[in-house]
Amino acid sequence: MDQLVALGKTLGHALAAHDNKLTLAESCTGGLVASLITETPGSSAWFDCGFVTYSNASKMQLLGVAEDTLIEFGAVSEATAKAMALGALQHSQADIAGSITGIAGPDGGSAEKPVGTVCFALASRSGNCTTTTAQFDGSRQQIRQQAAETLMTALIDLLAAEV
Repeated sequence: MDQLVALGKTLGHALAAHDNKLTLAESCTGGLVASLITETPGSSAWFDCGFVTYSNASKMQLLGVAEDTLIEFGAVSEATAKAMALGALQHSQADIAGSITGIAGPDGGSAEKPVGTVCFALASRSGNCTTTTAQFDGSRQQIRQQAAETLMTALIDLLAAEV
C-alpha cells in the first residue's frame, strides 16, 4: 500500500507542476484512488473532488450517465467509463478526470466480463477522452489496488504527454 501512496504523491506533483486539478469517478474501487492521493499533505491544491458511484442509479444521478448507455453496454464498459469521466468533469471544477468501473469479485463476473475486468477513462477540459480495459487477477483487494495503480499511472502519463 505504501507504493500506492507514493504513486499518489507522484501524481500530485505532476498535477501541481501542470497547474491542473483532478476529479475522480470511482465504482469498483470505492474511493480508493481518492483516498490514496489525499494522503499527501496539500492535496487540496490539485484534487477537486471524487464521486463514488457504485450503483447504476448513482452513476445516472450524480454523473449523468445515460440509462441507455448502461442498458446497451453495461456498467462495466468503456462507454460507461467515458460517461463517468465526462460527467465528473461536468460536475466539478477540475481540469482532468479519471474513472474506474469494473468487477472486483469474488462474484459478479460472467463469461463475457469475468471477475477482474476493469474499464478506465481519462478526460480533460480540452475535450480529449481515452478509454481502456484491463483484466486483473487476484483477490478483491488485489484487483482494486491494481485498478488504482493503473489509473494513477495513466494520469501521470497523460500529464507527462502534455509537456
